[in-house]
Amino acid sequence: MESLDNAVLYHIGLNRDLIENAQYVILPGDPGRVEELAKAIGKNAKFIASHREYTSWLTYVCEKPVLVMSTGMGGPSVAIGVEELAQLGVKNFIRVGTTGSIREDLNIGDVVINKASVRLEGTSSHFAPIEFPATADLDITLALRQAARELKIPHKVGINVSSDTFWPGQERYDCFSNYVLRRFQGSLKEWQKLGVTNFEMESATLFTIANVFGLRAGAINGVIAKRTESETVASRDMYKVAEKNFQAVTKKALEILISEEIHK
Repeated sequence: MESLDNAVLYHIGLNRDLIENAQYVILPGDPGRVEELAKAIGKNAKFIASHREYTSWLTYVCEKPVLVMSTGMGGPSVAIGVEELAQLGVKNFIRVGTTGSIREDLNIGDVVINKASVRLEGTSSHFAPIEFPATADLDITLALRQAARELKIPHKVGINVSSDTFWPGQERYDCFSNYVLRRFQGSLKEWQKLGVTNFEMESATLFTIANVFGLRAGAINGVIAKRTESETVASRDMYKVAEKNFQAVTKKALEILISEEIHK
């Protein structure tokens, strides 16, 4: 009978041997983004598994294994992925992806580093009551900020809104019905007044679970829509700028974090 330590977990299709006991994981949503991201942030990147929405590559930063695994979109699949990765001994989680800015001073191509999330979703409430804050790990957040500063990449640190839906929860009217429930009408302006930087769909779940489990999590996203001007997603060229920026910041932050651990 296979030992628990070497068991391939049901949803993500990984075990400890496959991930080489990696302590860090980078979590994009899109499976199609994994290969390029793994090659951009580390050396000798290699494919290791693909099961459901979870496509995984392993790369090496400062000679240490770093897992890059997609989660798909939204909180439920993030929760499953984090749960199984935690069972494999992963301690550090960094969510990367794209986002829509709701601030005038956060432009397409910039990166936004989220220190906390508004829990406008349901998954996290299965792990902690709604009063429990969804906050990022301080060390990971500071490493991401330091990396962006050193690389001179335009960035903001702020609080996002994590929504279960792309259209109504983010008060988008460019949907099939052109209608948003009354509870969300005017919500974008309210979040702006409260200083929120951006909308996305995963961080609240990740931050909540990581805190409950005693793990560390951070998040960085490239801005591909500036909703103070338009609902339109950026051109392919600007999309790639945002992508390259969050890749570079993530790589540098990993080097900072891993180097600090090596030299403790």
